[in-house]
Amino acid sequence: MSDAARLPVLLDDMERRFLRAALLDWGGPAQPTDELAVAMGFTSADSLSSEAWALWKRIEAGQTMTAEDWRRVLLSVEIAFASDVVGSGLDWRITSGISDEESVGLLRGLQRKLPRWRGSVQFTVQESGSVDITDPERPDL
Repeated sequence: MSDAARLPVLLDDMERRFLRAALLDWGGPAQPTDELAVAMGFTSADSLSSEAWALWKRIEAGQTMTAEDWRRVLLSVEIAFASDVVGSGLDWRITSGISDEESVGLLRGLQRKLPRWRGSVQFTVQESGSVDITDPERPDL
């Protein structure tokens, strides 16, 4: 799949709420280093908050985004939610208003829904970014 391809992703209200909370945490309790921000695909730690906010505005507007945009969204959300070192971590339920249990379910659903950029022995990635599960033991949801 070309990173330049723009991919539509339909999100429900809870997925949007979860993404918004995590992306906005980069302007609050989440504190990355420059090295981490760059590794996540952002310019720097100082610009991560504004770049994450710009991604959120595109999601909120229902705009299509590239696989690279979605990769930055997913990785930044995973870190903001789970990491107690640079993300919200143990404070997540307070900063987001979403329980850890519900957040894990939302995150796993997004990991399955968002475009994939790598293959696996358990699934293949189609040109559209969709996934065909090749391992019948791997659950779809």
